Amino acid sequence: MSLQEASEARKARLLALRKRKEEGESGGNGNSVLLNRNFDPETRTLRKHGKNEAVTQETLENDVEGMAENIIAQDEQLRAQELDVFNIAPKRANWDLKREMEKKLAKLERRTQEAVHILIRQRLAAQQGQSDDIVGAMKAQERAREEDEDEEQSDSD
Repeated sequence: MSLQEASEARKARLLALRKRKEEGESGGNGNSVLLNRNFDPETRTLRKHGKNEAVTQETLENDVEGMAENIIAQDEQLRAQELDVFNIAPKRANWDLKREMEKKLAKLERRTQEAVHILIRQRLAAQQGQSDDIVGAMKAQERAREEDEDEEQSDSD
């Protein structure tokens, strides 16, 4: 199609449009029929026209058509990922044991520290001779005996 033929076709279309427009203004609206091209009075919804001018209605079925397959495919992918052995196994083999034992070890650590403090106090008290416990008292008696023996040996010499 050459440029000249295209321009003639366009002129013809414009003339036809002008004639229709003049007929609509002067012809009167009494014999014109109201067409519902975009509105469907039965369903009270808008119609959508495709490329081939066929009327297509937007329905819920059209919207949901491919959703079921997509959801099933995504679910299968998630299940495949969940069944992966590396995702199930903990990164450290004794992780759960350590988690359970931490509370018990915290109590034992505190009690151990208290026992160490008590022993240190008892030793200090035993060195000074002011011990209330049995072991400290026995050690104090042994020291006293050793001192007495040392004094007796020094007196006899």
